[in-house]
Amino acid sequence: MAGVAVAGPGAVIRSRQLWLTLLALSMAGMVVSVQQTVVIPLLPRMMAGFGVSVDEVAWVFTASLLVGAVATPLLSRLGDMYGKKRMILFTVGLLVLGSVICAVSLTLPVLIVGRALQGASAALIPLAIGMIRDSFPAQKVMTAIGVVSATMGIGGNLGMIVTGVIADRTPSHHPVFWITAGLGVVAMVLIALSAHDSGARAGGRLDLVGALLLSIWLVCLLLAVSKGNDWGWGSPQVVALFAATAVVCAVWVFSQLRLRAPMVRLDLLVGRRSLPANLAALLLGFAMFGSFTLVSSFVQTPSSAGYGFGGSVLDVGLYALPSTVTMLVSSFMAGRISGRLGPARSLAVGAAITAAAFGWFAIFNASVSDLIVANTLQGLGFGVAYAALGALAVQHVPMDQSGIASGVNSLVRSIGGSASGAVTAALLTSITVAGTAVPARGAYVLSFTIVAVSAVASVLVALVAAAMARGVPEVG
Repeated sequence: MAGVAVAGPGAVIRSRQLWLTLLALSMAGMVVSVQQTVVIPLLPRMMAGFGVSVDEVAWVFTASLLVGAVATPLLSRLGDMYGKKRMILFTVGLLVLGSVICAVSLTLPVLIVGRALQGASAALIPLAIGMIRDSFPAQKVMTAIGVVSATMGIGGNLGMIVTGVIADRTPSHHPVFWITAGLGVVAMVLIALSAHDSGARAGGRLDLVGALLLSIWLVCLLLAVSKGNDWGWGSPQVVALFAATAVVCAVWVFSQLRLRAPMVRLDLLVGRRSLPANLAALLLGFAMFGSFTLVSSFVQTPSSAGYGFGGSVLDVGLYALPSTVTMLVSSFMAGRISGRLGPARSLAVGAAITAAAFGWFAIFNASVSDLIVANTLQGLGFGVAYAALGALAVQHVPMDQSGIASGVNSLVRSIGGSASGAVTAALLTSITVAGTAVPARGAYVLSFTIVAVSAVASVLVALVAAAMARGVPEVG
């Protein structure tokens, strides 16, 4: 209280401006998360509306995933070089443009183009984390990162609710994308008026060869993982994609080691201080993607299958509201928790709560109350864990590398999510109710158990990171 009493008008204005910036970045992050999940429940409707196969309509999701993987490190690096605010406005602008294209689309190819443009907005979260690290006081960084990170879960749940409400009233997918376009415009205005770049610029020239090689092997890897179940893991296409991933990745690593100013400093990916944060991101990405897809499918399974709640898309979003609330609350608490424990131990705590949530639902899944308990714990865990993860990814890097460090961490998390989708889809399609294509309860139990184990593994990684960080100053 004494500090508040002596604070001058300039300090009050500065504090108010920072929290307006946080509001703008959170709004933008929420819109990005909404567009990532809002399309998933609409895929069956799009398949019928366009008269296409499952493989063809899946590109509506896959195109966004691939472009996001390429855009995240590239735009994060450009943010370090030319200003994060400029790149954030650019990414949200692409999201708005893509949303408008989707909203007016009458054919599947046009819709896929719009979704590809929307996918570039995946770079926004790491850019926002980099801007927070640059501009917020050290004691506020963890809380601010936590709030922005929480928008991933909040926006995902909101997307389900929006889709559910619209799906009950119209057969068209167009209104959903007009909503994301409108929200994106609001976010752009808020960012333009409130956000300011204050960090050091990296300078230099963009490593175009490194960017191209990185893009190629990422696309090959994610395409192989996302299409493995459809094409067959031993099919020539998938084998060729994995082989291309290995070869091009090796060439990329060689090129990055030779350059004085590479696209990605490899110590930001596998360095002693960065590797634990990126391993934890991979494992938590696996868990978070599993939570969206598994819970959604379980809730919508008819009770005639012997489990499930026969819910609608709207029900999925409503059941997730406890998670939304607890994630927001725990993200605001993240700074205080980190002040006591440090980012690495905070990550361990959050991941442990997340593991408990999935472990609970693997054992207790007979009623809606079981789901609400699991979702409540899940929100608490992810709120703390993702705030800590964001801080852990950038705490040891130079200020002019905060964007690309956060971008690499976000990219690794996306790869974990893609792997989760492939693993759980394989389980749900191979373990079914006798004589049907409906996944058996055991398939979900096994999937939730695997996701829980992934979260436990991230606890162990976080504890290793805490041991390695002893004596090293941390972001508070």
